[in-house]
Amino acid sequence: MLHGPCRLKHVSATCSASSFSSILRRKLLTLAIESSCDDTCVAILSKCKSPQRSPSGRANLLFNEKVTAENTGKGGIVPVEALKSHDTHLAKLVDKSLSSLPVASGETPGFKKLWFRDGSVRQKPDFISVTRGPGMPVNLAVGLNTAKALAVAWQVPMVGIHHMQAHALTPRLVNSLQKQERSVKDKMRPDFPFLTLLVSGGHTMLLYSKGLVEHEILASTTDTAIGDELDKCGRLILPKQLQEGTLDTSYGKYLSAYAFKSADDYGSWSIPRSRHEELQKPVNKYGWNLVTPMSKSRTPAFSFASIASQVKTVLHDRESQGSRTTMGGEERVLLAQAALVTAFEHLGSRTMLALEKLRDQGVQISTLVVSGGVAANDFLRYYLRRMLDLRSFGHVELVFPPVELCTDNAAMIAWAGMEMFEAGYRTDLGCTPVRKWSMDSESEEGGILGIGGWIVSDDHPVAT
Repeated sequence: MLHGPCRLKHVSATCSASSFSSILRRKLLTLAIESSCDDTCVAILSKCKSPQRSPSGRANLLFNEKVTAENTGKGGIVPVEALKSHDTHLAKLVDKSLSSLPVASGETPGFKKLWFRDGSVRQKPDFISVTRGPGMPVNLAVGLNTAKALAVAWQVPMVGIHHMQAHALTPRLVNSLQKQERSVKDKMRPDFPFLTLLVSGGHTMLLYSKGLVEHEILASTTDTAIGDELDKCGRLILPKQLQEGTLDTSYGKYLSAYAFKSADDYGSWSIPRSRHEELQKPVNKYGWNLVTPMSKSRTPAFSFASIASQVKTVLHDRESQGSRTTMGGEERVLLAQAALVTAFEHLGSRTMLALEKLRDQGVQISTLVVSGGVAANDFLRYYLRRMLDLRSFGHVELVFPPVELCTDNAAMIAWAGMEMFEAGYRTDLGCTPVRKWSMDSESEEGGILGIGGWIVSDDHPVAT
């Protein structure tokens, strides 16, 4: 449960309520850490405050780097190898990032300064942002323990961030990073409420995002996540020599590059205009097709596990016919395309059903945010846009973060930390990693605020 009201002295012995009020009147600075899976990420973000404590101030990304665990050739992410990569690289990344902290001026208060061994004086972050969950507990612990150590050493608060909340808020970070003057339009984009489609290697869910910590899950996967399933398809379809030459195990990403050489190839696939057309799947010239999961159901859920199974069956049937009919290059590319189309059609179909249901309830959604690692896929961006246009939702703005901010990164953790910190939330230093953490505020678990360890500022009203 949410702990409150509690004084911030429980987080930082030297930061009184008056000093936090001072912090909130000027530019905020945070160092962020992300280590939930196989990416070791560190970022430093500053943000100018706007009037009325609005979260729409101008942000500046001072540092943002990551190291991904190398492909060990074992067919996927190996927890031990990912943990070793975090242990090897996190401290070095933090050390490297410190030179990007703003130089302290004569007007910088003494408690806000850090003195470096080279004689330089830098501004100390106002707080530390770190991924608390969901993810691999041992990997999360590396980042979380590092964040705790920095918070104690620098005597500043810490904010433990929900990884998927950070993905959902990424377009708001991008908007704040934009350089053009917004004057009257000085608002966060997208404004709440909006729909969020979170698609990654570990998650697939459609959220109705009503506020910072208020989210309703409209649909989630009943088995594997879309990113994980596409990685499985990649391992099955991609030629072995291509797999061996990859730097990581994101085989879904390489599958897309293999299937579509350029955006000009996207138009070769017909996008169904209705649910009826989704059911009409004739076999191709090679005698097979892939059936879209749950195509005969309107259940608000995702299911991707059958796609790799169908791919495996097609490959097995071809190989069982003898070496003379082993799958050739053209058919293999077609199978790669079919796997992607089937996954994206299922994703889009469930999203259309949710939009139709909300529309029937009188809820008009103007923005659909697509975030997470799979959101970096250009074909998905094309496919969803076309499906929205064809299904009478052409008015819905489709928002994708830049590709570099779709996959796991610490910049999104820093921004989520900014929004949570400004809303009055801090995290107790005794918190532990969370393997599973629902975002649904109406669930029994209570959503983002449903776990222990939250501290609410006495002098800062909580906002959603």
